[in-house]
Amino acid sequence: MAALRNERLAGNQDTSFLKLLALIFMFVDHLGASLMTNVFEMRVIGRMAFPLYAWCLVVGSVKTRNPVKYGLRLLVLAVISQPLYMMALNHGWADFGILYTLLVSLIAIQGIRIQKLGSQLWGPALCYLLLGYIKVDYGWKGLTFILILYLARESRSGLIGAYLAYSLFWGASSSAVTQLFGYPLTFLNWKGIGSVLYSFFRLQGMIWLALPLIVCPTNTGIRLPKWLGYGLYPLHLVVLIILKLASGISFSSMLRGF
Repeated sequence: MAALRNERLAGNQDTSFLKLLALIFMFVDHLGASLMTNVFEMRVIGRMAFPLYAWCLVVGSVKTRNPVKYGLRLLVLAVISQPLYMMALNHGWADFGILYTLLVSLIAIQGIRIQKLGSQLWGPALCYLLLGYIKVDYGWKGLTFILILYLARESRSGLIGAYLAYSLFWGASSSAVTQLFGYPLTFLNWKGIGSVLYSFFRLQGMIWLALPLIVCPTNTGIRLPKWLGYGLYPLHLVVLIILKLASGISFSSMLRGF
């Protein structure tokens, strides 16, 4: 396993920094989804959160000395976060948050890495089958995105190409982004290049905004404890709940999903 942990990673390995950025982008996104629903740009900014968490999971899957402990940390935090996720974002018990998405993806990646008794095939296949029965944030598309990042992890050009191709696929069924902060994106109407860019300016497809942060190395020196990297996720949900209460939303209305 030591040799595997030293394998090449073409993207940014400053994961503590990336997780902090992901948390900020996710908080902005969730504010836009729950309290500031008229500010569409907050949802656009929020598209940068999941790709950063996804890449951090890829890096963690490669570098971890103990995948089981890594998975247990995600599971514990996911269970703790679930009621907070329901209250903050008006979900029910059948809707599972992003930490469950990361956990299922970790299991799929480890199946590929272990390569025992064909686990590189049946491991991911079982994860896709599981997602057919449970509803997690981003669903099978999120799992596919993470697996693509993992498979392209050793080549920067391959990582960029696969990432952009999947952003086109993911964005194809989402709404078009034709203006930002009140300014129309007139260049999307230009002949030639405009039609190409238009394909990228779709809400979910704008995950491409996070690509520079993933492929360009940073060295901030920030180091978060293992628990804190994802542990800040439930904390931001608590802050959202407090803000909803302060805005006049009743506590009882937030408990409807229970």
